[in-house]
Amino acid sequence: MKTFNNSAAQGDCLLLKVDKLPEGLKQIDSENGQFVVAHSETGHNHCVKERPTVKLYASVDQFRGYLEVTGDQPAVLEHHRSFDTHESLEIKPGIYEIRRQREYTPEGFRRAAD
Repeated sequence: MKTFNNSAAQGDCLLLKVDKLPEGLKQIDSENGQFVVAHSETGHNHCVKERPTVKLYASVDQFRGYLEVTGDQPAVLEHHRSFDTHESLEIKPGIYEIRRQREYTPEGFRRAAD
Protein backbone atom coordinates (compact mmCIF):
# COMPACT_ATOMS: atom_id res chain seq x y z
CA MET A 1 0.00 0.00 0.00
CA LYS A 2 1.30 3.44 -0.93
CA THR A 3 1.40 6.30 1.58
CA PHE A 4 1.87 10.02 0.97
CA ASN A 5 2.00 13.36 2.75
CA ASN A 6 0.81 16.10 0.36
CA SER A 7 -0.09 14.61 -3.03
CA ALA A 8 -0.56 11.27 -4.72
CA ALA A 9 -2.12 9.85 -7.88
CA GLN A 10 -4.07 6.71 -8.60
CA GLY A 11 -4.98 6.26 -12.24
CA ASP A 12 -6.62 9.39 -13.60
CA CYS A 13 -7.26 10.99 -10.20
CA LEU A 14 -4.84 13.16 -8.23
CA LEU A 15 -5.23 13.85 -4.50
CA LEU A 16 -3.83 17.10 -3.09
CA LYS A 17 -3.94 17.89 0.63
CA VAL A 18 -5.63 21.26 1.29
CA ASP A 19 -6.26 23.32 4.43
CA LYS A 20 -10.05 23.65 4.21
CA LEU A 21 -13.11 22.79 2.16
CA PRO A 22 -14.28 25.48 -0.26
CA GLU A 23 -17.80 26.91 -0.15
CA GLY A 24 -20.66 25.57 -2.24
CA LEU A 25 -19.90 21.84 -2.17
CA LYS A 26 -22.54 19.11 -2.32
CA GLN A 27 -22.05 16.02 -0.14
CA ILE A 28 -22.12 12.79 -2.17
CA ASP A 29 -23.82 9.65 -0.87
CA SER A 30 -22.07 6.31 -0.87
CA GLU A 31 -22.93 3.60 -3.40
CA ASN A 32 -23.20 0.05 -2.01
CA GLY A 33 -20.99 0.85 0.98
CA GLN A 34 -18.36 2.70 -1.08
CA PHE A 35 -17.62 6.33 -1.88
CA VAL A 36 -16.77 6.39 -5.57
CA VAL A 37 -13.91 8.88 -5.84
CA ALA A 38 -13.55 8.33 -9.60
CA HIS A 39 -16.00 6.48 -11.84
CA SER A 40 -14.46 4.45 -14.63
CA GLU A 41 -16.15 3.98 -17.98
CA THR A 42 -15.25 0.29 -17.76
CA GLY A 43 -16.73 -0.13 -14.25
CA HIS A 44 -13.36 -0.34 -12.48
CA ASN A 45 -13.97 2.51 -10.05
CA HIS A 46 -11.62 4.11 -7.54
CA CYS A 47 -13.38 3.81 -4.15
CA VAL A 48 -13.05 4.49 -0.43
CA LYS A 49 -15.03 2.30 1.97
CA GLU A 50 -17.96 4.07 3.61
CA ARG A 51 -17.61 4.91 7.29
CA PRO A 52 -18.70 7.80 9.55
CA THR A 53 -15.28 9.51 9.40
CA VAL A 54 -15.21 9.79 5.58
CA LYS A 55 -17.14 12.34 3.50
CA LEU A 56 -17.01 12.92 -0.25
CA TYR A 57 -18.06 16.21 -1.87
CA ALA A 58 -18.80 17.32 -5.41
CA SER A 59 -17.76 20.69 -6.74
CA VAL A 60 -19.45 22.73 -9.46
CA ASP A 61 -16.28 22.00 -11.47
CA GLN A 62 -16.69 18.51 -12.99
CA PHE A 63 -12.92 17.94 -12.77
CA ARG A 64 -12.66 18.44 -8.99
CA GLY A 65 -14.10 16.88 -5.88
CA TYR A 66 -13.12 16.80 -2.21
CA LEU A 67 -12.55 14.02 0.30
CA GLU A 68 -12.56 14.61 4.05
CA VAL A 69 -11.15 11.99 6.43
CA THR A 70 -11.56 12.70 10.16
CA GLY A 71 -10.71 10.73 13.29
CA ASP A 72 -7.52 8.79 13.92
CA GLN A 73 -7.69 6.09 11.25
CA PRO A 74 -6.65 6.54 7.62
CA ALA A 75 -8.96 5.66 4.74
CA VAL A 76 -7.88 3.48 1.82
CA LEU A 77 -8.43 4.31 -1.85
CA GLU A 78 -8.80 1.08 -3.83
CA HIS A 79 -8.99 0.45 -7.55
CA HIS A 80 -11.67 -2.18 -8.19
CA ARG A 81 -10.16 -4.26 -10.96
CA SER A 82 -8.73 -7.78 -10.71
CA PHE A 83 -6.00 -7.22 -13.33
CA ASP A 84 -3.57 -4.38 -14.08
CA THR A 85 -4.82 -2.60 -10.97
CA HIS A 86 -3.36 0.47 -9.25
CA GLU A 87 -1.84 -0.10 -5.83
CA SER A 88 -4.06 0.85 -2.86
CA LEU A 89 -3.43 4.31 -1.41
CA GLU A 90 -3.57 5.10 2.30
CA ILE A 91 -5.21 8.49 2.96
CA LYS A 92 -4.35 10.01 6.33
CA PRO A 93 -6.92 12.15 8.16
CA GLY A 94 -7.27 15.53 6.46
CA ILE A 95 -8.96 17.30 3.56
CA TYR A 96 -8.04 16.47 -0.02
CA GLU A 97 -8.88 18.01 -3.34
CA ILE A 98 -9.47 15.34 -5.97
CA ARG A 99 -8.54 16.35 -9.50
CA ARG A 100 -9.65 14.27 -12.45
CA GLN A 101 -7.50 14.02 -15.54
CA ARG A 102 -9.06 15.72 -18.55
CA GLU A 103 -8.51 15.72 -22.27
CA TYR A 104 -9.27 18.19 -25.01
CA THR A 105 -11.78 17.48 -27.77
CA PRO A 106 -13.09 19.90 -30.44
CA GLU A 107 -16.23 20.30 -28.29
CA GLY A 108 -14.16 21.29 -25.24
CA PHE A 109 -12.54 19.56 -22.27
CA ARG A 110 -13.94 16.30 -20.91
CA ARG A 111 -12.84 13.75 -18.33
CA ALA A 112 -10.17 11.44 -19.65
CA ALA A 113 -11.54 8.05 -20.66
CA ASP A 114 -9.93 4.83 -19.41
